[in-house]
Amino acid sequence: MTTEFRRDRLRELVQNRGFAALGELADSLEVSESTIRRDLEQLEQAGDAKRTHGGVFWTGEPATMRIFESRRDTHWPAKVAIGAVAAELIEDHDTILLDGGSTTYELARQLVGRPLQVVTNSLPIAHVLSSSDATDLVMIGGCVQGQRGVAIGPMTDAMIATINVSKAFLSVAGVTDRGYFNSDMMLVQSEKAMLASADQAIVVADSSKFGKVSLSRLCGLKEVHTVVTDSAVDSHWKDILENQGVQLVLASGSNSNTEEPREMP
Repeated sequence: MTTEFRRDRLRELVQNRGFAALGELADSLEVSESTIRRDLEQLEQAGDAKRTHGGVFWTGEPATMRIFESRRDTHWPAKVAIGAVAAELIEDHDTILLDGGSTTYELARQLVGRPLQVVTNSLPIAHVLSSSDATDLVMIGGCVQGQRGVAIGPMTDAMIATINVSKAFLSVAGVTDRGYFNSDMMLVQSEKAMLASADQAIVVADSSKFGKVSLSRLCGLKEVHTVVTDSAVDSHWKDILENQGVQLVLASGSNSNTEEPREMP
């Protein structure tokens, strides 16, 4: 068995199982656990897995649900970095809500294996987190929008209205001095319900979203507690957000393994 074939097979096994123990993988591939550890290190660096004591969780996209595969662009490394920094704003045993954006998906991948209660309307995020016994996962139902794989509509809004979370993490399509925007009016209605359910609202958005407007306005700038973005954002946004009482947290660079959160000076 060649190294390339073994690693492809390892990737397939972890993807199909969601969680796999080192011993099981070693037995299946008929190699030592030390070899499996080396191969898993490469898989983890690719962002498709997260090692834990005695095993590994799959954190890549499921084979049957490639919502974001065709949407990856030059801003994706920034989304990965933002997800890593946003994860540091979450404490173990928090109750949080994640909406169905690409940046919140990267955040969810950072949370696999952590003891949390997570509410989401996103099928891809629910799939990523469902492999972890440590996570208490609550899936919000409703009409599923195929393009994003998220539940939206009156049923979704009614369910969200019955819950309470400490932090809600939201992706947006645009940020201007008038507030935060998304392109789907029904999605924005569901996000407004999320805002109402949370003690703190946190927007995660890469720097390309700043200065852009979209179809439907979610809320004003000051209605959000924190904005997490990458360091390429124009410095004048620090003054704009600060004047509205909003904390700005930056993810420097694009490597999620080396990010350290910092407020803009």
